[in-house]
Amino acid sequence: MIILGIETSCDETAVCLLESRATETGIEYRVLGSLIHSQIDIHKEYGGVFPMMAKRAHAENLVPLLEKLITQSGIATKTVTEQLDEKILEQELVLKDKLLASSLITSQPKIDAIAVTYGPGLEPALWVGINFAQALGKLWRVPVYPENHMEGHIVSTLINENPTTTWNTIHTITYPALAVLLSGGHTELVAIEHLGNYRIVGRTRDDAVGEAFDKVARILGLAYPGGPEVSRRAAIARTTKLPHTIDLPRPMLHSKDLDFSFSGLKTAVLYLVKETSHNGEKELSENFINELCREFEDAACEVIEKKTRGALDASGVQTLIVGGGVIANTLLRTMFDRLANEYGISLYIPTQHLSGDNALMIALAGSLHVLRGEQPVPFTRALGNLRLDGGK
Repeated sequence: MIILGIETSCDETAVCLLESRATETGIEYRVLGSLIHSQIDIHKEYGGVFPMMAKRAHAENLVPLLEKLITQSGIATKTVTEQLDEKILEQELVLKDKLLASSLITSQPKIDAIAVTYGPGLEPALWVGINFAQALGKLWRVPVYPENHMEGHIVSTLINENPTTTWNTIHTITYPALAVLLSGGHTELVAIEHLGNYRIVGRTRDDAVGEAFDKVARILGLAYPGGPEVSRRAAIARTTKLPHTIDLPRPMLHSKDLDFSFSGLKTAVLYLVKETSHNGEKELSENFINELCREFEDAACEVIEKKTRGALDASGVQTLIVGGGVIANTLLRTMFDRLANEYGISLYIPTQHLSGDNALMIALAGSLHVLRGEQPVPFTRALGNLRLDGGK
């Protein structure tokens, strides 16, 4: 079975072709092709993602990206004789024009199903991918599976990449499991009985941790995307052993629940920067910025570790799963390694190139649903606040 994955939840336009098959012990898969078009250059001058700009960029890039993917993967095609119902693309005129002028209208690749992210994320951006997937599904007469972006991040941790084999397997994990999902839009602790059965036991009440990293970078005037730059500066402070002269709060560190709050931490950085500037410093020194980045990263990681410990202590978790773009952070990866060893449980973290948004995780999540015999759930809109457990 070959499935097309489409991901447009934020500022990455991504498509993937994945072939998968059922085995006696699970599934095997091979990646026929995977492409990502980053919008960093579009958004960097603003220091953050503008939803409508992201939407337009997705509409410009999806069709040529998929055409390139199909060409590179070399999968067989056949001529399409049916006419596309243009009404399905009425809300995406740029995408409609590009699709009608593309080779996708006159040829059909050997694709059995389409998986597309329908939430959570930026609704204008999500809607472009959804419209595209529904148009292709109608044209090629294949089912379209709506996929939860956060489940994609969970699945990404199970990808077992082996460059020496043609077919790869996904990791077989022991349940119950705890997933820690850390991204620009989410900070969640999720109890997992099995794939598809999720219960959110802790979440941020305001800013997500990735959002806090980016906002701190903006306050300090650092380059976009801000998270990696904050971490780079923090690493310099540790390497050069800068003295500790800054103390930031650890919001909700001692609360009796498993929720997070990072807005106050970000605000504390803002006040400290303003206070330092008012003391006559026209420009913040490099050492001050580096030390502040270290203290901010230490504070955020300390809270995440404390809440994760609380979730691990509260249940008989056998497996720890950590996903989302923020897990590219070296300090966090080291911390979770230490935690897993301390608790004697298995740890699954995606490789660096799969930690961010990508279509491979969406295609693989779709493959799992198809191979389990599930039918696609009808959907008509993007769900920007979609939750793993179906709550609000």
